[in-house]
Amino acid sequence: MTLSQGTSYGAAGPSSAGAEATEEPQDHAAGAGQAAGTLRATQASGVVSLPAYLRSYVARVRGGDSGLLPVVAGLVIISTIFEVNNGHFLTAQNLVNLLQQGSIYMVMAMGIVFVLLLGEIDLSVGYVGLLGGAVAAEMLAATHPLPLAVVIVAALATTAAIGFVQGLLITGLGLPSFVVTLAGFLTWQGILLLVLGNGGTVPINDNLFNDFATGYITNLALTWVIVGVLVLAYSLFLWRRDNRRRASGLVAPPAGLTAMKIAAVAAAGALLALLVNANRGVLAVAPIRGMPWFVLEVLGILLVWSLLLNRTKVGRYVYAIGGNTEGARRAGISTRWVRTLAFTLCSLNGGIAGLLIAGQFRGVATSVDGGQLVLYSIAAAVIGGTSLFGGRGRVIHGVVGGLVIAGIVNGMALLELSAYLQFVITGLVLMVAVTVDAVTHRRAATA
Repeated sequence: MTLSQGTSYGAAGPSSAGAEATEEPQDHAAGAGQAAGTLRATQASGVVSLPAYLRSYVARVRGGDSGLLPVVAGLVIISTIFEVNNGHFLTAQNLVNLLQQGSIYMVMAMGIVFVLLLGEIDLSVGYVGLLGGAVAAEMLAATHPLPLAVVIVAALATTAAIGFVQGLLITGLGLPSFVVTLAGFLTWQGILLLVLGNGGTVPINDNLFNDFATGYITNLALTWVIVGVLVLAYSLFLWRRDNRRRASGLVAPPAGLTAMKIAAVAAAGALLALLVNANRGVLAVAPIRGMPWFVLEVLGILLVWSLLLNRTKVGRYVYAIGGNTEGARRAGISTRWVRTLAFTLCSLNGGIAGLLIAGQFRGVATSVDGGQLVLYSIAAAVIGGTSLFGGRGRVIHGVVGGLVIAGIVNGMALLELSAYLQFVITGLVLMVAVTVDAVTHRRAATA
């Protein structure tokens, strides 16, 4: 039995309209269903209005799917507060540093989104990622190092295999993911110490490897071309998708709102290009300008995993299982293998983050706290909008949540707040996000 267009998996899974599920998985709560149905009927009658779409959006917010607006608004508020208290926060040098710090949280959080969508958790991915970086460092430090491509594949294969084994323990034996990954947290921390040896540090002197994390495109015109191509591609995709949905009578924003979204994306792209092309080498002998490679790497990962979740059966199965596991099982979905795949992808992303860390620090050391890394990454995914209860979330939530976490950490460091205050404030921000998630989940369950 396969996933059919007429099958519904509850609030979080694909809707009964197969075409709509193919276009964009409906991962918002059931409370939005009535308003979405009203909007669909309005569109079918040929009347598409902004008020009707806004009413549907309000219903989705009440159901727990608030989109990116609250997170973006929070990011603006955080930036304003830190800039008022320290005029260095919004400088090009600091913002690019912030993006570099946040890239690690973003990449790891994008992988964590997969397991959170299933209502699971992975506490081990921090040290799994660092272990992947250590494997790469050891291979590059050998007397006769292998080609860089082989090193990267070997490191990522190691982390993916760890995730696969942990996923099998969870799905095959029915063990709680919290317990299995907590055991992995301790185990892989110990293995990392064994790999790094007595010195506790393995340096990486391969400039090409390090450039993937710290290098940048020096051609300023090329930066504008890259940003322009990305903005144009996304704008065409967004316009065509919304037009197809409107033509089919499915839920879609009015054409004017789609145009506003495209304008906002274009403005964001222009700001990014201006930011990275500004001189960041204030204290350097030569100016430092250009698009950092890690920005393109994060965007590439975002694109791949977004396509997987939104455009493939595997992605629809993930939402289906997260929304209603028993319903997905009765529909013939192999819940065991989909869940195992989610843990594999989570560890694979952890390995990519580990390689970024190794490149940024030009080596791997025991001083990097894998526990704090995974907790910040989970916080990034949740703050970005992914539910801890499963069935609701998108890959981009890990990116925007990573920006928020990096902004908070960076801003507090600029203000020279004490360590205890930094932990307390970060914890309170996470508590607020979890509280909102729990309230909306309870409200959707009782609707």
